[in-house]
Amino acid sequence: MKWSGRRQSDNVEDRRGMSSGGKTIIGGGIIGIIILLLNTFGGENAQMLTPILEQINQGQSTPTEQRDLTAKEIEEQQFIKTILADSEDIWSKIFQENNMQYSNPKLVLFNQAVETECGNATSASGPFYCPADQKVYMDLTFFEELKTKFGAQGGDFATAYVIAHEIGHHVQTLLGTSAKMRQMQEGKSQAEANKLSVALELQADFYAGVWTHYNQKMNNFLEEGDIDEALSAAHAVGDDAIQSKIQGHIVPESFTHGTSAQRKAWFMKGYKSGDINQGDTFAEIR
Repeated sequence: MKWSGRRQSDNVEDRRGMSSGGKTIIGGGIIGIIILLLNTFGGENAQMLTPILEQINQGQSTPTEQRDLTAKEIEEQQFIKTILADSEDIWSKIFQENNMQYSNPKLVLFNQAVETECGNATSASGPFYCPADQKVYMDLTFFEELKTKFGAQGGDFATAYVIAHEIGHHVQTLLGTSAKMRQMQEGKSQAEANKLSVALELQADFYAGVWTHYNQKMNNFLEEGDIDEALSAAHAVGDDAIQSKIQGHIVPESFTHGTSAQRKAWFMKGYKSGDINQGDTFAEIR
C-alpha cells in the first residue's frame, strides 16, 4: 500500500513507550488462547472480556516506566496514523453523502495490557473496539501471531484491513446498529445471540470493504497484492479456521464472528459495491 509521505491522524495514542502502573492482567498460556478464540477482532464483544479477565487478574503491581520508541515502532506508528487519517477522510465523506455527521474515533497502541472504559484487556484479546470510549485498541504483536499461528499472509494491508474492521464497529456505534443488536440479543438463546453477533461482525467486514473501495477510488493508494493480503487475514480469523486450528473441530452454533468464507465474501461485497446500504448482514438470519 502506498502510504509514505501522506497525512497522518492526530487521533493515535501510543502507549507502547510506557508501562501502566497499578494492577496488570495476566492472560497467557491456555487462558490467552481461550480469549483469543472468543474475541479475535474483539469488536463490540470486547465488553465480554471484563468478567473473564477480572477472574484471572493476579493483581500484580508494576512501576510506571517510560522508554523511547524504537525506529521500527516509530515507523509502525506513522503507518497506523496514515491509515487512520484515510479512515477519517473516507468515513467523513460517506457520512456527508448520506446527510450524517461522522465523529472520529481514537486508536490506542499498547503492549501486553491496557485499561479501557470497557474494562481491562491483554494482548490475547486481539484488536478490539470499545464503544464506551469510542477507541480502537491494538497490540501490533497480534499480526505476527496472525501469520505464525493462523497462517495469514501478512503485509501492511492486512493491518489496514484489521483497522478498517474495527473502525467498522465505530460506524455501527454511530449508526445505532450495535445498541440495537444488543437489544435483539436479550431473551435469546446463546445460539441465537451468537448469530446476531456474527451479523454484526460480518457487517464490520463489509464496512472494511467499503473503506477499501473508497480508498482506491479517491486516492488510488492500493498496490498489487493488497486485496489478497486482506482476504488472507479475513480467512485466518474465520471462526471455523480458528476452531479447527485450536481444537481440531468446529462448532457452528458457537460462532460469533462468521466463517472464513463469510468474512471474505462480505469484505468483497463492500469493496466491489462501495455502497453502505448494501450491508444488511442481519437479513441472512431473519
